[in-house]
Amino acid sequence: MSDLPSIRIGLGHDTHRLGEGGPMKLGGITIDCGFHLIGHSDADVLLHAITDAILGAACLGDIGTLFPNTADDNKNRCSQEMLRLAHAKILESGWKIINLDCVIFATQPKISPYRDTMIQCIQQTLGLKEGQVFVKGKTGEKVGPVGRCEAIVAECVALLHKVPISN
Repeated sequence: MSDLPSIRIGLGHDTHRLGEGGPMKLGGITIDCGFHLIGHSDADVLLHAITDAILGAACLGDIGTLFPNTADDNKNRCSQEMLRLAHAKILESGWKIINLDCVIFATQPKISPYRDTMIQCIQQTLGLKEGQVFVKGKTGEKVGPVGRCEAIVAECVALLHKVPISN
């Protein structure tokens, strides 16, 4: 494995249906709106995409393997906790995050008013610095489940680098 590059890219993707009534957990923050995300855990679609991206880049599985939705202890589980545990796993394997670039596809709520708070929450959760995380929102332009306010989709691209082992 020593001949592999010391940087890796991971892609994370997740989709959750929307239900009536809020609040919503998204990007590690609580948004007071008329919808909530439906899932086995707290259904934070953005944190799930980030978790998958970092695990995939490090070849350490995925969120479904680490936190199966068939396990009772994952019912209503906090996605920040899952992300922290996945991050610890990549750190133990010698990987560090260079940056995360994230997209939230949602008609409601609008993402821009919450973007900076989400970025700060993700940076704090992962111990990252300013400039290592970006989040952007895209509407569904009234097309498909996102455009009809039936679902929210999130994607994340993560760039990781292998930390040199010191002797």
